[in-house]
Amino acid sequence: MQARVHLTAKEKPSSPATPPTWYTVAPGDTLSSIAGRFYHNAAAWPVLFWRNHAQVHWADIIKIGEVLRVPAEPSQIPAAPGQLGPPAPAPVVHTTADFTPRHAAPAPQEQAPDPAPASSGSGGSGSWSGGTPGGSFGACVVARESGGNPQVMNSTGHYGLYQFSASTWAAYGGNPGDFGHASVAEQNQVFANALARGGQDNWAPYDGC
Repeated sequence: MQARVHLTAKEKPSSPATPPTWYTVAPGDTLSSIAGRFYHNAAAWPVLFWRNHAQVHWADIIKIGEVLRVPAEPSQIPAAPGQLGPPAPAPVVHTTADFTPRHAAPAPQEQAPDPAPASSGSGGSGSWSGGTPGGSFGACVVARESGGNPQVMNSTGHYGLYQFSASTWAAYGGNPGDFGHASVAEQNQVFANALARGGQDNWAPYDGC
């Protein structure tokens, strides 16, 4: 007598819809939250990082308005990068004199070699009477860091056209009370102070400018 073999069929869940090809970063987004939204797996964020590495230099830093490519989730998630964000700047010991505006490096194509930035008073908010401080270098930093949005604040607390940290902002003469809502003129002044005091290393190694 031949034995009967009973086979139990299990329904296979339908595959998730193919994610959109592109995604525009919104306030509060992180690579993990975007991966959770499209892949239902926040740990798959390295897929997004490596696919968009040409514009996303640090996994912890994505900017509002950036347009990211969202590929299909691979069978194997790539390894995370060894470092998620730029190293913290060395602590700066400063005195009252550090809050005095300094002469900025000239922008050759836009202004005379020795303009003196004016100060608007003890509040630390100066005015800049030219183009972007540092000329092409400054323009490159703005493009890489904020895309020209003077009020962008990323998830790690870096702010403005030049993505200052709060400590760097204060170290180069920014009014701590203005951090997060400073005028373009004040941001340019603080960046000019940084250039005049050799502070390019806060940006050059990370932006490739």
